[in-house]
Amino acid sequence: MKVTARAPGKIILAGEHAVVHGYTAVASSIDLYTVFSIRLRSEDDDTVKLKLNDIGLDFSWSVRRIKEVLSHLGSPFSSTPTSCSLETIKSLATLVDEQSFPETKIGLASGVYAFLWLYTSILGFKPATVTVSSELPVGAGLGSSAAYCVSLSAALLALSDSVKLDVSQKGWSTFNETEAELVNKWAFEGEKIIHGRPSGVDNSVSTFGNVIKFKSGVMTRVNSNMPLRMLITNTKVGRDTKALVANVSARKSRHPDAMCSVLNAIEAISDEWSTIIQSHAVDDLYLSANEEKLGELMEMNQGLLLSIGVSHASIENVLQTSMKYKLASKLTGAGGGGCVLTLLPTHISGEVIDKLVEELGSFGFQSFTAGIGGKGVQISFDHSS
Repeated sequence: MKVTARAPGKIILAGEHAVVHGYTAVASSIDLYTVFSIRLRSEDDDTVKLKLNDIGLDFSWSVRRIKEVLSHLGSPFSSTPTSCSLETIKSLATLVDEQSFPETKIGLASGVYAFLWLYTSILGFKPATVTVSSELPVGAGLGSSAAYCVSLSAALLALSDSVKLDVSQKGWSTFNETEAELVNKWAFEGEKIIHGRPSGVDNSVSTFGNVIKFKSGVMTRVNSNMPLRMLITNTKVGRDTKALVANVSARKSRHPDAMCSVLNAIEAISDEWSTIIQSHAVDDLYLSANEEKLGELMEMNQGLLLSIGVSHASIENVLQTSMKYKLASKLTGAGGGGCVLTLLPTHISGEVIDKLVEELGSFGFQSFTAGIGGKGVQISFDHSS
């Protein structure tokens, strides 16, 4: 039997940077997914194979070697999400170093550490073939690492004794609330291996889907009732998130009163976003009016983000281009490059979108449409071969 899990990426709709200082942010799932498939092998095979399809990397470890290096872990503990110790990180590094990891992709090694930790913690020392593919660009602020950890944790738990799923069900199915929370906790442990001190927002959005409000470490799930679509443009400009956050903090120290006003305004935008998307559209006119309001909020939010120094020439190129089509845009995430959101109203034609994408492509940007606020992690079972 093959188990497949898919988990969505995420975008920040409003509140980035302000959230670092204790203000509200709103994040949403997008219908672009990372997919993990696991097929257990016979005990005679004695190998764990990991295939990273999108980057063309394959790894293979003998179960005997994994047991030898990680013997201190003992039996799997799938029902008890546990942090990976520094000692174990060193052991995982030993296993990864034994593989022919290209120097140009060494930054992805932490993702393989997370794989080995989650795999052995949840399933133990069982031979299997594991494949992963993703629609999410890496390092673009769309929650690719969280989707990786969530889909991996979900697939592993589906093969463990800690969740009870109907393996005869066809198509995609979801976890119950308790099981999803277990997936989320394990995914967070994987995120900690990759990022050190993640907020937990990305993995929560990927696990539960829909929309989440986040403030001072407290997450509130929001049910969106608006069928929104965004054009997401990846400027492909790398950014230093830590430096951007530090620069905003320094500006706040130099101008405390002005920055307090800006951050309060951003929070008001976040709160209005969540209110609007929870409202039920009684007709097309009401829906169009709400889309117009969200567009205005995006423009205001972008102006405020520009004022705190986190925009970039590439982002401004996207803003100016989308403005030609009377469409509202804003950066999402840390800024300084990365991705930009453009709201696509329900009345917009495919021809207009195609023209916009083509024009953005002339800058070397990559653009793709995505629905927001959809389902979180899902699972399916394949009994063939």
